[in-house]
Amino acid sequence: MTTFEQFNLPKSVQKAIDELGFTTPTPIQEKSFAVIMSGRDMMGIAQTGTGKTFAYLLPLLKLYKFTNTNTPKIVVLVPTRELVVQVVEEVEKLTKYMSVKTLGIYGGVNINTQKKAVYEGIDILVGTPGRVMDLALDAVIRFDDTQKLVIDEFDEMLNLGFRTQLTAILAMMKGKRQNILFSATMTDEVDAVLNDYFDFPEEVTLAESGTPLENIKQITYNVPNFNTKINLLKHLLKTDETMDRVLVFVNNKKISDMLHERIEADFEGEFGVIHSNKSQNYRLSTMASFQEGNLRGIITTDIMARGLDISNISHVINFEMPELPELYMHRIGRTGRADATGTAISFFTPREEEFKIEVELLMNTELNVETFPEEVEISTVLIGPEKDKQPIKFLMKKVKLDGDGAFHEKAKKNKKVNLGGPSKTKKKTSGSVNRNMLKTRDKKRKDKK
Repeated sequence: MTTFEQFNLPKSVQKAIDELGFTTPTPIQEKSFAVIMSGRDMMGIAQTGTGKTFAYLLPLLKLYKFTNTNTPKIVVLVPTRELVVQVVEEVEKLTKYMSVKTLGIYGGVNINTQKKAVYEGIDILVGTPGRVMDLALDAVIRFDDTQKLVIDEFDEMLNLGFRTQLTAILAMMKGKRQNILFSATMTDEVDAVLNDYFDFPEEVTLAESGTPLENIKQITYNVPNFNTKINLLKHLLKTDETMDRVLVFVNNKKISDMLHERIEADFEGEFGVIHSNKSQNYRLSTMASFQEGNLRGIITTDIMARGLDISNISHVINFEMPELPELYMHRIGRTGRADATGTAISFFTPREEEFKIEVELLMNTELNVETFPEEVEISTVLIGPEKDKQPIKFLMKKVKLDGDGAFHEKAKKNKKVNLGGPSKTKKKTSGSVNRNMLKTRDKKRKDKK
């Protein structure tokens, strides 16, 4: 069995590791160490909760050499401000006995305060792409001495729309540096950036991209509508005592506030809510309260999925199915961390079945659908888009898995290809054409008003 002592870390780092009580590296830490030590560019594919932060910090700190400059030697980019705070904490733990200045920067706070901190000197910079780019464009941050660049949670950064900022930062850096990238999934966008900016990266894979963590039990419920979802969630919280540390994910801020208000009625003071409209202090204090066991759960959005590094999550609830299948992997990865077991429960309505199918395709496995509990009231009250009677056109139809868990492609004879030929629909009558002309005329008149 490999131990941290076999890494031959500097005495200062080994002493910090010993005080933290760590003796055995995780698989991703063991696999990454030699690659990063070689100086080659690296792409690591590993799920959340596998010890990625130490996987890049330990070899980088072993390679670190002090230089008498005030610009960062190591730059770590992460997608959220919460993750900045957490990575800085990890760096500070490991550099407790080293002379290293670490700074975390992110949006939502006074930029002038951060400028002042930068001018005081940095050795290791941890930041979100947007704020790092802002300070670099103002020539406050310079990358003259940057030898190591780490991009963590890369796929999530692209999901959040940070590609422009990332490519701008990469363009500002000198060519000769080591690039280290970690991602939970491998997508075409990730591959494109690798081809443009990385120099023949060596791939370190802990699990195939899209493979769910083995110690997470995944179940789903087919639910007719939003209000029935609330009834089901309340039922599960009341009847399942093991649901004592819960993360509930929704797709936007409005739904998170609405759900929190409805849950609060039955579980007063047991749940917090976190999204990007909440202040930084509120978000951090809510996370701290949850970590200390003062809250049973947190209701949150995807923008927060990668910034919540909280231990011992018993259940992840996908109250809404994520619109991108990769986000499902990020969400469920909040439980079942560090060899612990966890449960991921997902609710899907007919409108969300397409998203469920895309998740199944990504993982190449079929999610288990539980029988809907008879005692849960099925609501007939619809909200917002549920009132729209228009049929939903799915991008793909669900197909059965074969014995090996693979999806069968649709039979060729059933595939329809639009070659741009004449329409077979019934020709419009003159009456319908006239009605359309009248509608167009009325719309123009309204626009003029």
